[in-house]
Amino acid sequence: MANLEKEPGFPFYVVSRLISQAYREPLESLSLTYPQYLVMLCLWEEDGLMVSQIGERLSLDSGTLTPLLKRLEAMNLVKRERSEKDERKVGIQLTYPGKSLQSKASLISSSLDAVFANWAEKDKSKLEQLMNKLLESLKSHSQKF
Repeated sequence: MANLEKEPGFPFYVVSRLISQAYREPLESLSLTYPQYLVMLCLWEEDGLMVSQIGERLSLDSGTLTPLLKRLEAMNLVKRERSEKDERKVGIQLTYPGKSLQSKASLISSSLDAVFANWAEKDKSKLEQLMNKLLESLKSHSQKF
């Protein structure tokens, strides 16, 4: 008989849902969803990324990413530009409104700081190491299928 508490993916599902919920209200003030916010974070770090680069960084396929980018473009936060060298490649550039949104969004990641306020630095570091290890294991496991 299956036991929910022993299901390895269950705590990750709950944590993911609660993190998305914690970001929802602050992101609503920017009219962004959490996945849109993650795309914007990528572009604020490095403007002009190719769609494939964004997809790789966020572990999203083009079927998920393309409509997301189209919505950001409709909001005038990004513009998509086909490469002159290879029309199959599409670069994503921030628009002026997209760039200016960064200052408003800078406080959003601090909304989760309170969650970790009582954590020792070594515990936060260990969590990050373990999450990265899990991500790598999941990525390599999913490539086998």
